[in-house]
Amino acid sequence: MQALQSLHTFALPHTCRDVVQIEDPQQLRAVDFSQPFCVLGAGSNTVFIDDFIGIVVRINNKGVDILEHDTFWDVEVAAGENWHTLVTGLLAKGIPGLENLVLIPGTVGAAPVQNIGAYGVELAQFIEYVDGFNIDTQSFERLNRTQCQFGYRDSVFKHALKNQFVITQVGLRLNKCWQPTLNYGPLQTLDEKTVTALQVSDTVVAIRQSKLPDPEILPNAGSFFKNPVISEAHYQALLAKYANMPAYSAGIGQRKLAAGWLIEQAGLKGYSVSGVRVYEKQALVLVNDGHSSGSALCEVIQHVQQRVARQFEIQLEHEVRLIGRAGEVSVQEKSNG
Repeated sequence: MQALQSLHTFALPHTCRDVVQIEDPQQLRAVDFSQPFCVLGAGSNTVFIDDFIGIVVRINNKGVDILEHDTFWDVEVAAGENWHTLVTGLLAKGIPGLENLVLIPGTVGAAPVQNIGAYGVELAQFIEYVDGFNIDTQSFERLNRTQCQFGYRDSVFKHALKNQFVITQVGLRLNKCWQPTLNYGPLQTLDEKTVTALQVSDTVVAIRQSKLPDPEILPNAGSFFKNPVISEAHYQALLAKYANMPAYSAGIGQRKLAAGWLIEQAGLKGYSVSGVRVYEKQALVLVNDGHSSGSALCEVIQHVQQRVARQFEIQLEHEVRLIGRAGEVSVQEKSNG
C-alpha cells in the first residue's frame, strides 16, 4: 500500500494499492487500466475520501515549447508542468494572456478537464488542442478545442472521455494584440489604458493570497463549489430579498452567482465537523484542520448544500473530485455507502 496524504492537497491520510509515475507518455502503454485507477497531477482538485483499492497514475512529464508567429504565440506544454509556473514564466518572457489565471493550483494537464477559470477568463479561450492517450484504442490522439466540448468548469473529459483519455500535452495560442480583462472584483480599479499584464497578475496574486490558505500550511483543495447559474426570474426573486447579492451575466436569461457569498449568507463560515471547516476568510473553501476523515468532509459538503438549498433554492455542486474506494463518487454515494 502507498500513502496518499502527500499526493493531494487536502491531505486526508488514505492509501492506494500503488502509485505509477509517468515521466514519458509512452509509459502509459504499459499501465494496466483494467483495474481501478485514478489519474492525478498535483492533487489540488482531488480528495481521496477513502482508502483507494486501485492504482494512482501520476502525470509528471515536463517541457514547454514556444513558437512565435506574426500575430500570436503557439505554446505547447507537457501535462506535468505546474500551471502557475507556466503563467509566470510566460509573463517573464513578455507573453501575456493567462495573467487572470495566475496562482491557480495544479498541473497543466488537469487544467482542461476543469476548464479552469478566474476573474472573467477561462482556459478554453486559449486552447488550440489537447493531446492524450486513449485507453480504449491504446493510441495517442489530438483533440481540437471544439472536440473538448468546454463549458463552465466542464469538458468532454468529465463526460464521454471520463476515465478513457489521459491528457499528456496541451497546445495554447496567445494573441499578441493583448487586451486586459478587468470585469471582476478589484480588477475593475485598474486602468484599462495603462495597465500591464504583470500588474494584472500581481493584483490577482494579492487577491488570491488574501482569501485562500496555502495548502502547505493549511490543507485545502481551493474553491470547493461551483458558482451556480440560475434563471433571470430566479435571480430577480432573490434580488428582491438580497439587494447586495453579487451576480454576473451568464448568457441570455441566466445569471451566475457567487457560491462563496451564498455560503456566507447561510451563516456557515467557520462551520466544522471533526476537523473539516468552512474557511473564515473565504466560505468557498473547505480546510482540513488535521485528524479529519472523508466522512467528515462529506458531512460538511452535504450540510452546506442543504443550508444553501433551503435558503436560496439553489443546489450547489462541488467541483472538487472525490475519490472513494474504487473510483470517483458523489458525496451522496459516499454518505449512503
